[in-house]
Parts: sequence; C-alpha cells; structure tokens
Amino acid sequence: MKIYTKTGDDGTTGLQGNFRISKSHPRIIAYGTIDEANAALGIVLSYDLDRDMAILLNQIQNELFVIGADLSNPNLEDAKNRTSSEMILNLEKNIDKFEEELPSLTNFILPGGDIVASHLHYVRTIIRRAETYLVLLHTQEKINQNCITYINRLSDLFFVLGRVLNKRKGRKDIIWKI
Repeated sequence: MKIYTKTGDDGTTGLQGNFRISKSHPRIIAYGTIDEANAALGIVLSYDLDRDMAILLNQIQNELFVIGADLSNPNLEDAKNRTSSEMILNLEKNIDKFEEELPSLTNFILPGGDIVASHLHYVRTIIRRAETYLVLLHTQEKINQNCITYINRLSDLFFVLGRVLNKRKGRKDIIWKI
C-alpha cells in the first residue's frame, strides 16, 4: 500500500465515519497541533531521561494519539478511543507527585535552563496553542470536553516537569526580572 492516496489533493481530509472536511477546518488544526506537540515530545524522549519521566512521557505520547483519534471522530455516540476522565486524573496525580520535589513558586519563571527542560517548556507552549484551537473548535462544534481538560492539565504537567528536570540537573529556576 502506498503512503499517498491523492484523496487530499483537493484540500480535504477524511474523518472517521467517511466524512471529508477542509484541511483548514479548526478540527484539523486542533489535532494537527496535538500531533506537533507529540513530535516535539519525541525529541524530548530522545534524550537520556530519568526512568520515571521517560515512562510518563511515553504514556503521554500514546494518550496524545487517543486525543487525535477522539478529535477525528465527530460522532460522540461512538465511545471508542475517547479521552477519559481517568487520563486526566492520572495527569493530576503526576503533577502532584512531581511538585513535591519543588520549592513553592514565589516569582514568575522563564522557560530555559537545561536543554531538555527547555524542550519540555517548548512542548508546553505547543500544548497551550493546541488548547486554544480546541476551545475554538468547541465554540463551533460539540467535542469531548475531556480533550480540553486533558490538554489544560498537560500544559501544567510540562511546566512542572521542566522545573523538576532543572532541579534534578542542579539548575535553578530562571526568575523573571523587570
């Protein structure tokens, strides 16, 4: 089977259920941005990470695929491959666990520090953009609300993981100075 089908040459793409929509539709932009975040996360995973982070980030890569599948199926009656509340609870559990390693925030911090922490902050910004597109899509069509909630928590997790990685590497948070 060839990778190219030529069916998208007219500027449309297929969704589950044999629907075709424009490649510029907010739904496509939303899950395309999720895919971009997943690719950037792949860069992070190419580094030598502590086992706890690597396991979590691998799980998140798989969950981002679930979100893409969720968004590619506009039939919300179909329960297959949907973003779940359990996925969100797992993110919250991990945020709480990793935050225990950190001092409380007393200032705004800038993204940066270790190269891997910098990449985590970059993934966080892609996730924030994806969230914006999800919210825009949600104003136009009904989508699984868990997608928006998951992505919102995920950006929080990446913020925390960037800080944790810097701490583990002996790098201090970069404090924003006016």
